Amino acid sequence: MDIVDIIKNTKKIYMSEASLQTMMDIERVLDSLDIYAFKNWKKGELVEGPVLKKHWVESTFMWPKKSMPDPDGAKRLLGYNGIVTYEQAKLKTPVKVESYDDFRPGTRKPRLREDPVWLVKVKLPIELVKEFKQGYKEVEGTEIDLQELDDAYEEGLDQSELMTVKKDETEDGA
Repeated sequence: MDIVDIIKNTKKIYMSEASLQTMMDIERVLDSLDIYAFKNWKKGELVEGPVLKKHWVESTFMWPKKSMPDPDGAKRLLGYNGIVTYEQAKLKTPVKVESYDDFRPGTRKPRLREDPVWLVKVKLPIELVKEFKQGYKEVEGTEIDLQELDDAYEEGLDQSELMTVKKDETEDGA
């Protein structure tokens, strides 16, 4: 894995509205499934993707070797037909030039240092990514506003009380 490839991937995402939106959708899925509650998942950096295929969206994230993300977080995705693979790799980064010894022989480019990292490829079904659209989730054919659901939990309302309140609101507005 080369740092230049990571920078090119990041630039590609920011230059494409569709890639940026897809990446935000993937992040929304990971956040909704509480993946970030597991150790080190917040520390990951996108290094490749999102790559859209017919039925899948793939992204690869990187962590320092000492900060491997908790595999229990990845297990949450398995219940949603996601596929997560872990791989050990080396990240090539240029060293800080302090003397002529820090240059590659015969060039003006700095030597490259190889740091051990974890690469985690997350492969999600496209339907799952679409299902978790912004703030809504379809449950048994009914679209539920997740913000209203969170508000109801905070107020201590159960589902039947919430439906009664919504019914009253629609009757008052009619």
